[in-house]
Amino acid sequence: MFCEKSIELIRELQRISDGQLPAFNEDGIRQVLEEMKALYEQNQSDVNEAKGEGRSDLIPSIKLRHCCLLRNQRCVTAYLYDRLLRIRALRWEYGSVLPPNIRFHMCSEELQWFNQYKKSLANFMRSVGGEEGLDITQDMKPPKSLYIEVRCLKDHGEFEIDDGTIILLKKNSQHFLPRWKCEQLIRQGVLEHVMS
Repeated sequence: MFCEKSIELIRELQRISDGQLPAFNEDGIRQVLEEMKALYEQNQSDVNEAKGEGRSDLIPSIKLRHCCLLRNQRCVTAYLYDRLLRIRALRWEYGSVLPPNIRFHMCSEELQWFNQYKKSLANFMRSVGGEEGLDITQDMKPPKSLYIEVRCLKDHGEFEIDDGTIILLKKNSQHFLPRWKCEQLIRQGVLEHVMS
């Protein structure tokens, strides 16, 4: 049946919740492209036959295959676009370094797109806010206080805050730190916000 593989690509994305990235389905994309190539070649031969021999009985099947081609194209485009939106959201959630398990699910072109996106975002942040720039990825939610209590989930090493104080982040240690300095580490899973 026409378009089944392309619809399966869309269903695959619907099964996975937002914020997660399924493995890139290279085999599914390849199968859809092969189907599109076969539909196109069949249409070309039927169009040539309909023109040359005046066979108007081929026109409905030509139109059907053309509609299938367009549907496959829309489904593949929607699949790729949805993945790019998810990858863009992951940049805001995890920062400029993605965890290895997420990078594993991306194809090389998506990794290249992610790197280009993070460079563009970094250039924009440097151009805004004076000499130091403005990190617009911080404070995704308005803070209730400027300092928060955090617990270190894994050994991270030394961490310097603005006043020059160096703090050693060891597993299970708790610290009272500026929110904006540790928010990125919280998103990366190094620290966790301790709610009182």
